[in-house]
Amino acid sequence: MHSSNITITSRNSRPSHHGPGLLPAAITAVHWLARKIGERRNRNALMELSDDQLKDIGLSRGQTESDVHVYSRT
Repeated sequence: MHSSNITITSRNSRPSHHGPGLLPAAITAVHWLARKIGERRNRNALMELSDDQLKDIGLSRGQTESDVHVYSRT
C-alpha cells in the first residue's frame, strides 16, 4: 500500500516569525516601570529633606533640583 504525507493546516494558524514574544517584552516593561517608580520615590524623598539634612549627606539644594530636572526629561 502506498501512503502519502498530507499536512492540513488550520485557517487560523499564523507563522511563528513574530519575534521573541509578548511575555518577555511585558516583563521588560514592568521592570523599567518599577525602576522609574523607585527613582521618583527617591527624588521625592530628597526634595523633602531640609538643607541641613542634605548637607549631612553631601548634597546641596541646587544639586538635588538639577538632578530632578535631568531625571524629569528621561
